[in-house]
Amino acid sequence: MGELSRLDLRLGEWLWFWFWLWFWFWLWFWLWLLLRALLVAAMSNNQIPALMEGSRSFGAPDLLRIKQLEEQASALRNSVICAFNQLLDLKDLNTGVHSTRLAEWGMRVGQELGLEEAELQNLEVAALLHDIGKVGIPDAILRKPERLDPEEYALMKRHSEYGWAVLRMLPGFERAALDILHHHESFDGKGYPAGLKDTEIPVVSRIVCVIDAFDAMVSSRPYRKGLPYEEAVRRLTEASGTQFDPVVVRTFLSFAQAEMSTVFAAAGTSVSSAL
Repeated sequence: MGELSRLDLRLGEWLWFWFWLWFWFWLWFWLWLLLRALLVAAMSNNQIPALMEGSRSFGAPDLLRIKQLEEQASALRNSVICAFNQLLDLKDLNTGVHSTRLAEWGMRVGQELGLEEAELQNLEVAALLHDIGKVGIPDAILRKPERLDPEEYALMKRHSEYGWAVLRMLPGFERAALDILHHHESFDGKGYPAGLKDTEIPVVSRIVCVIDAFDAMVSSRPYRKGLPYEEAVRRLTEASGTQFDPVVVRTFLSFAQAEMSTVFAAAGTSVSSAL
């Protein structure tokens, strides 16, 4: 690749990334203003009593209104997640469907490992949006049928940082953003971007790392056919303790084959069409 081509690639990458970063920042900002206006309106109508010492207890109408506002906030959060996932679909349909399958796999692994509810929520977001940073990667790299050259691969590796940079700006997504940042760390410390190892890597990141690799291995792409299930299992097991957390690998493989059809169907695909 010539020097001029490298410069064009780098410039295009940054322009694309900052465009989407700015777009989503302002989208979330206006959604936040809308939610704030709803809260202010509710308080001005005395639908949410002031939380002051000695104030009267909440009545049934007050609790109902608070519950409604909590549901609105939850719906707003879910809408943002869905919007980001749709953006992934627009960028690359395979990426969006892949992320949906990861959320199905990830929640099951998290439940088996006994994660708390807050961690499970972050796991679902991180699984769905782990590749959101790829909106900042040029299509020429994302869809290149041949092996990436070193400079292209270096750019591709930035997608986890881009995803973190976008999501960390959104209230309530800070933890999931950190989990996305580290989902390409390796258990032996040889991953990226920070070279974390073992339990230094957030548990959600360790889960996403395993299921991301497995789903990528068994899924076909325009430039390659997916691996047979047995070969994907062999590779996961072989890299257990080096690239992957062995506890996560054992937990995932304990149910992976039995639930492949269910997970692929939940993502709107089938095992036969993906392999």
